[in-house]
Amino acid sequence: MFVIIGRFLCTTKTMSDTTNDPEEQLFLQEMQGVKPLQAKERVELRKGDISQASAAARRLAAQKQPEEQDGNRLQTSEVKRVGPHDVIGYKRPGIQDGVYRKLRLGKYETEARLDLHRRTIDEARRELYRFIQECMSHDIRSVLVLPGKGDRNINDPAVLKSYLVHWLEELDEVQAYHTAQPHHGGSGAFYVLLRKSERKKQAAREQFSKGRL
Repeated sequence: MFVIIGRFLCTTKTMSDTTNDPEEQLFLQEMQGVKPLQAKERVELRKGDISQASAAARRLAAQKQPEEQDGNRLQTSEVKRVGPHDVIGYKRPGIQDGVYRKLRLGKYETEARLDLHRRTIDEARRELYRFIQECMSHDIRSVLVLPGKGDRNINDPAVLKSYLVHWLEELDEVQAYHTAQPHHGGSGAFYVLLRKSERKKQAAREQFSKGRL
């Protein structure tokens, strides 16, 4: 039989073969039981397999692309829960107490509202982000957002309300928020104050400059 050793092809003999060469006898003893190397099976990649893998990668990228394009980074993992009837408020540093008090009492005119009743977490996340961006583009500052109390879900109450509270603090556009007055939805609604758009800031600066002339 033939055995490949390194690059050399050698002819081996069994111990029953007669030889007078001591070195050859020693070689044959050392090589007893040696078997030829088994070639591993090749895995053939077909063109169709590659095409299917590429198509799957494109579909996955397409699913992620809309969120990356619109800039929505609002969290969808677990958040700290609040109660269905909790009264909650928040204001960023620099917001005057008088402004916050006026918001809390519902003294600002509601320029736009977003009703999130019966929305899933993913739906509410998308709608809230788009709503805030639309308000900013139209120079709207005082809005009302209604997630509902969530008190009918006994096993997991106030789910959407909890996410909304977290999201509002994640959004840089939100300056302050507070639970609404009873006639505006009570603990199932929130007054939200948005920051001025750059266009509105510029208009204010121009008006201030004219007043000084």
